[in-house]
Amino acid sequence: QVRLVESGGGLVQPGGSLRLSCTVSGRFDSIRSMAWYRQAPGKERELVARYGRDDNTNYSAAVRGRFTISKNYAKNTAYQQMNNLKPEDTGVYYCKAPVLTAGNGWNVYWGQGSKVTVTS
Repeated sequence: QVRLVESGGGLVQPGGSLRLSCTVSGRFDSIRSMAWYRQAPGKERELVARYGRDDNTNYSAAVRGRFTISKNYAKNTAYQQMNNLKPEDTGVYYCKAPVLTAGNGWNVYWGQGSKVTVTS
């Protein structure tokens, strides 16, 4: 069974940094892309950063220049380095990946969520 396992959330002061990790585990054939979303309290889930096809990266305007998405193919892991964090970055962060599995085609999987709290 494919799972996306996240780690790295926590509590940080404004201006601080955190790094999130998302590892795809289980039996699968391919990962099409990986992305990070977040959901702030009382708000809808929004796209933060993603790897698209051809490894192009895209960022929301709110985080561009402060967040960096990266990946390690050998470890089936994506990372999100978050610098200069602001209180408005507070929320639960989710990774997402379309994954190909034998006999089941492409399906989208989500991580369990990592809580990030930015406060003084």
